[in-house]
Amino acid sequence: MTSLVSHSGGCQCGAVRFRVEGPLGQASICHCRMCQKAFGAFYAPLVSVRAGTLAWTRGEPARFRSSNHVSRGFCRACGTPLTYEAPDGVALAIGAFDHPEAIAPAIQYGVEAKLSYTDTLHALPVRRTEEDAAALAFLNSLVGFQHPDHDTQAWPPETGGAQGHRE
Repeated sequence: MTSLVSHSGGCQCGAVRFRVEGPLGQASICHCRMCQKAFGAFYAPLVSVRAGTLAWTRGEPARFRSSNHVSRGFCRACGTPLTYEAPDGVALAIGAFDHPEAIAPAIQYGVEAKLSYTDTLHALPVRRTEEDAAALAFLNSLVGFQHPDHDTQAWPPETGGAQGHRE
């Protein structure tokens, strides 16, 4: 749990933004197959917002009913997973927050579906992006259109589209 009083975030393209006023609940990762598919990833990092007040400050997520009890919110423009909505409350995708490093998972759920190699990822060789010499020309020409990790008055900027920035 983080001690910040206000937490903001949103999708990759900026069409959907949110703010949580008050404390966040327990952060977790879920390994169940449904979460793997919903996030297109090895697991889903989520944090409960039951103790705070969630407001959609720009747009609102589209929703997919993934079971008889759960809906999952996502950006209809860019596909970013945003919510897990169940009868006991809403959880938000940790990676969608502007400061995800402040929200550390405290428990793992759905471990019966955990992909066995996730326990060994920390042992893989590591390389910083700029150390990939074969990709330097590509990386130096790359201009991103991702929304910045902070609230903006309008997005994309009125200057004719998303302002590019280096990834």
